[in-house]
Amino acid sequence: MNNSQQRRKKWVRSLKVEVLTLYLAYHDPRTPLIAKVVTAMVVAYAMSPIELIPDPIPILGYLDELILLR
Repeated sequence: MNNSQQRRKKWVRSLKVEVLTLYLAYHDPRTPLIAKVVTAMVVAYAMSPIELIPDPIPILGYLDELILLR
């Protein structure tokens, strides 16, 4: 297995943990309403096929996803 495959597997593993964490935090009754709203908005934007800033725009096109996901 080469280095890029190892990085990809590590990224997928961490993504699974992060998604599970968001799910559990969203459904926990102790989580404040504003945190739940922000979580729902982030997940909806990440999964939406409509982009506010199209990818062909240099730098800004990918920057919104990078900021959102990191």
